[in-house]
Amino acid sequence: MRETASTGTRTAFRTCPLCEASCGLEITITDDKVTRIRGDRDDVFSHGFICPKGSTLKQLHDDPDRVRTPLVKRNGVHVEVTWSEAWDEVQRGLAGVIDRHGRESIAAYLGNPGAHSLSAMMFNRTLLQSIGSRHRYSASTVDQAPRQVAAAYIFGTVVSVPIPDLDRTDYLMILGANPYASNGSLCTAPNFPGRIEAIRARGGKVVVVDPRRSRTAEEADEWLPIRPGADALLLMSIVHVLFADGLADPGDHVSAVLNGLDELRELSEPFAPEAVAAAVGLDPTVVRRIAHELAAAPTATVYGRIGTTTTEFGTTASWLIDAVNILTGNLDRPGGAMFTMPVAGGASTRGVSGTGTGFKTGRGHTRVRNLPEIMGEYPVAALAEEISEPGEGQVRALITIAGNPVLSTPNSDRLDTALETLEFMVSVDMYLNETTRHADVILPPPSQLQRGHYDLLLLQFAIRNVANYSPAPLPLDDGQPDEWQVLAKLAMLLQGHAGDADPASVDELAISGLVHHAVSDPSSPIHGRDAEEILAILAASEHRGPERMLDFMLRTGPFGDGFGTHPQAVTLQTLIDHPHGVDFGALEPRLPEILRTPSGRIELAAAVLVADVERLRQAMVTLGEQRLVLVGRRDLRSNNSWMHNIEVLVKGKPRCTLHVHPDDAAELGLVHGGYARITSRVGSVDAPVEVTEDIRAGVVSLPHGWGHSVEGTRLRVAAERAGVNSNVLSDHEALDPLSGTSVLNGIPVTVEPVAVLVPS
Repeated sequence: MRETASTGTRTAFRTCPLCEASCGLEITITDDKVTRIRGDRDDVFSHGFICPKGSTLKQLHDDPDRVRTPLVKRNGVHVEVTWSEAWDEVQRGLAGVIDRHGRESIAAYLGNPGAHSLSAMMFNRTLLQSIGSRHRYSASTVDQAPRQVAAAYIFGTVVSVPIPDLDRTDYLMILGANPYASNGSLCTAPNFPGRIEAIRARGGKVVVVDPRRSRTAEEADEWLPIRPGADALLLMSIVHVLFADGLADPGDHVSAVLNGLDELRELSEPFAPEAVAAAVGLDPTVVRRIAHELAAAPTATVYGRIGTTTTEFGTTASWLIDAVNILTGNLDRPGGAMFTMPVAGGASTRGVSGTGTGFKTGRGHTRVRNLPEIMGEYPVAALAEEISEPGEGQVRALITIAGNPVLSTPNSDRLDTALETLEFMVSVDMYLNETTRHADVILPPPSQLQRGHYDLLLLQFAIRNVANYSPAPLPLDDGQPDEWQVLAKLAMLLQGHAGDADPASVDELAISGLVHHAVSDPSSPIHGRDAEEILAILAASEHRGPERMLDFMLRTGPFGDGFGTHPQAVTLQTLIDHPHGVDFGALEPRLPEILRTPSGRIELAAAVLVADVERLRQAMVTLGEQRLVLVGRRDLRSNNSWMHNIEVLVKGKPRCTLHVHPDDAAELGLVHGGYARITSRVGSVDAPVEVTEDIRAGVVSLPHGWGHSVEGTRLRVAAERAGVNSNVLSDHEALDPLSGTSVLNGIPVTVEPVAVLVPS
């Protein structure tokens, strides 16, 4: 951090926490007020790139609607109280529910912003353990879970996701992603658009598979307007061609550790491009050409994202992305799909190299629909019924951390109604929004500019091995606890401690647990060391809370100093001394050491994945019969609901519109600028119509995250541009069975014109 004493102006450097791109920011601060934010030109990863969101951290911090003082609901109205009063209310409310119904009656929901929070990544687990309930839910099952589940079955852990090596590839095929709007996802890559342009500039090719001609599709060499939900069929037909035409060649180093090649060959036989054409909506000759291009390119990589994961075949599609990368010889080699070596370590760096316990689901089931546990949580589509259906284990209290499931989960009107029936609810959140309006207590964390930052989760999926820690640019408000202290205190109250309990004791227990586990782990670089010696070294620093845990993880990670074993290697102080980050280089091959499957081999034909192929075969008929389906979309400036209260991000022409192809508009009687009623099995909304050729016929599109018209919120800017909630239309019963992820793309709907907009 640079400071000019004469003017009181200083410059802080930090990583933007608003999306997965992890761009570096240069923040000018005068008298503890932000005066300018721009891209950090010296950042080792982003090199000065910044999107419109990054510059609005000042507006988020200064937003008059941001909750700064705890709120308690009294007589149906949220009023400001002291922290002490809020904690007393939380203690009474949670203790009462536990006394009446037991711990299994408490549920937790973890929202998307927690993935960008160092405190949440470090202390959410402690909070969940303190609840003592299996009722855990998150945004994962409306987002990325299928990609992680597929990777876990194939490679052994949920973070063993192969990442497209964008900077060295000659051929990039993108399915269901729009990096020009949202950068990467499970692919941390600042300036993803610039990296796409660089592929083309060096003579490579970019192909985009999407029902919409998105901005990314416009910039690509080729757009393939697939039918929604048919990605797995397209990919399996490419697998078919690779085998049938003798193009399948995984390469020697992959073949040496590969199981299931012959089984996949047999599975792919019914899925010729001609057989799937009606369901996929693409010319078979084009599909065959694409398969040959992928096999012939010097290097190639296939990348799929939310358009592929939020479908009824999300996990199967994710599996087949890996299959195509394997069969074309592009797994684990430069320019293909590679594995990150996370600097802070992770599941893919710990344990015995090249073998492990593998991945399982079903360690518990939901009470009402018997849906299995996935990655330690239940499908969020089941939350409403677990609240509303009486019986043993019924959810009577809910804790939400930085999420807005009333807007982001399926059949959200149903969840909105269910939340009204809870006996107690507490939310850790910056806003009084559509979900937290139901909370009895809202506990505000500091703003993003008042927290230290390290992308603990996201850097496990980065396209380079990088690390960047950012101290908090601004101080905490008077009396404001840090985010980790809020989460730790909440955990203590759940454990039965009094309202004046000190969260520092949770911190001490947490770091002690990490150290003692590591010294007893034969695979740890500090195995056999004296735990008290390690704890004393950590205690000698000024770091506490998540920073101390991060320091420990960095020092025991693959690039760490091992607490003196490698004195010149990484500690947290290394990153503090390098505010623009440290680049440890391009991704390098990691097979076979990254594998954590019981066999120590790549399981290309894992039994769970193979069992879903029959359902996929049946979809060759059912997908082709659908008349009109709905897909989502995101905008660069408003890709999450909690960004809709910032004027600079939502100004301009309305973006919550229904995209309709001209042919469909003519058939349905819709006109550009008029209104349409969209109806699914579970709900109906009215939205303005935007007729455009940038969507294939038979498909309509509404954006995600809108619907800010309900009473009881404190989102003045968002309310002025309320839009409609597309998840009123998504069906809570429509799930990808392998991951429990909701189907948010490819929803069967009917559409009809309406004379005027009717509030929904």
